[in-house]
Amino acid sequence: MIKIVIITVLIFGGDWSFSQTGTIIENKVKLFSLEQEKDTIDFVVIDTILNQKKPIFLWCQGSLPLPLFCEVEGYGYFFIGGGLSNIDYKKIVKDFHLVVISMPKIPVLAKQENLNSSFHYIPNSERPNEFLPEYVEADYLDNYVNRANAVLSFLKKQKWVSAEKLVVAGHSQGTKIAAKIAIHDKRVSHLGLFAANPFGRIDQFVRQARLDAQLGKITWEKADSLMNDLYASYKELDDIEFQKEVPSWKAAKTFSETFYDDWLKLNIPIYLTYGTEDVGAALCDLMPLFFIEKGKTNLTLKRQIGLEHNFFEVDEDGKTNYDKAHWYEVMEEFISWIK
Repeated sequence: MIKIVIITVLIFGGDWSFSQTGTIIENKVKLFSLEQEKDTIDFVVIDTILNQKKPIFLWCQGSLPLPLFCEVEGYGYFFIGGGLSNIDYKKIVKDFHLVVISMPKIPVLAKQENLNSSFHYIPNSERPNEFLPEYVEADYLDNYVNRANAVLSFLKKQKWVSAEKLVVAGHSQGTKIAAKIAIHDKRVSHLGLFAANPFGRIDQFVRQARLDAQLGKITWEKADSLMNDLYASYKELDDIEFQKEVPSWKAAKTFSETFYDDWLKLNIPIYLTYGTEDVGAALCDLMPLFFIEKGKTNLTLKRQIGLEHNFFEVDEDGKTNYDKAHWYEVMEEFISWIK
């Protein structure tokens, strides 16, 4: 296993320390760590030599505890990078310092024995669906935003970082983090939202129940019951006793709030793209109406016809075709839009 050595060389503000030059990992990225009393924020810059001054492109990954590097039998450590392995990130690196932050409490490099079949980090291989308790506790919106702000504050001070632009983009859950970052950091020049749900998270399950009833997959009585259960579950998130018993309540609560109001507060260019077969992102179709209502012209909407949440094609029977991926094209359109 690769041994990672992070040397603390500077302390600032009393709470944070960082490795100034970074550590090269797998000859692909430079790893940096920001250390706080109760947290260590690991992030990587997708490069090995940082001697060229370029703006930052911060990628906010989606949900679940995916390590940045996963050990694969017969291969070694495969760079997942919060989904960056799905795109031609080398094209982005030509013009930007591409940055992705490790999930909270999850190691940057994960051994095969600590990965389930979906490459999620698990502390016990005998319990493949049980996540690290510390991760579950740290998995909430404000924590991701605060960690990203700390990383951007560090990067701002580096000689190899240009202030010309600051692109922040995210996929799925990452769109919510990216939007909050843009609200708080006025240096953000472009915002990219991939497969976003402007109304949060729980609403899509309500809409799915309605759609299933309309399509005859379930009865309206069943749909009614499902929707009422969802309302009750959402209400429980504010119950103090429930919060004590269910560690994951913070994620469910904070990522289920409405987000399109954040988008409307921004005056920077916003690029919103989603697959037409993605139920969670279906209400993106309404967003131009809200922007028109406010007299705002900073939204670019791009539908990806026939694609699902992760930009794979969908067969006639509604099943995802994993042989037909389109992340490359989706990201290239975004990069062209920035330029």
